[in-house]
Amino acid sequence: MAAVGLGDPAAITTIENGTRAVLERAGKLLVLGGDHTIALPVLRALHARHGPISVLHFDAHLDTWDTYFNSPYLHGTPFRRAAEEGLLDPEGCLHVGIRGGLYGPGDMKQDRTLGFVPIRCEEIEDIGVRGTIERMRARLQDRPVYISVDIDVLDPAFAPGTGTPEPGGLTSRELLMMLRATSGLNVVGADIVEVAPAYDHAEITGVAAAHVGYELLSAWAPKPTPGRAPDTTRGT
Repeated sequence: MAAVGLGDPAAITTIENGTRAVLERAGKLLVLGGDHTIALPVLRALHARHGPISVLHFDAHLDTWDTYFNSPYLHGTPFRRAAEEGLLDPEGCLHVGIRGGLYGPGDMKQDRTLGFVPIRCEEIEDIGVRGTIERMRARLQDRPVYISVDIDVLDPAFAPGTGTPEPGGLTSRELLMMLRATSGLNVVGADIVEVAPAYDHAEITGVAAAHVGYELLSAWAPKPTPGRAPDTTRGT
């Protein structure tokens, strides 16, 4: 999908309609962005099928601002609009990897009123990957989950090709381990967004994003019953 980027309601509606059409043929979907605006129409379509959605949001930034560059629909606002529209489960949303700057003194408080709990990068340094995974799973439980991966959750050393890089981020190993731990959760969809090829030296960011997609799809794959060989008779 192409990036929205201009806050165009018609483009957002087009993405929502396309997502609904895909969900008629597939139980879940992985969306490749594009900027983070695309999360809003995808969540609208998923909510129509599953009800309130828990968002597992990997990002350097909150993306719950009221406006961004004076627009209510842009890549810094999708989860604010989703919460206002009643698309989210306020008991089951969280951010992982937050470290970016804030726009006002009330940003974190407003974020919590929308139903998000942040796990900041300095907390991850203290509790480690295992502790972060435990917090993720305790928050998400068996709720319908949408995983949204802004590639700038990675440190610029691992993902330079993005529009808003923030030093001090996750390593690619840490992110991939966290995504593997989503196996067994009730994941109904996911996205990978904010890869900017024009800034991507040696395709470092594109390679990282491809591995993120691989881990997400692998985590969705059915697991064989213990003690029973997997069925290899079915076509792919």
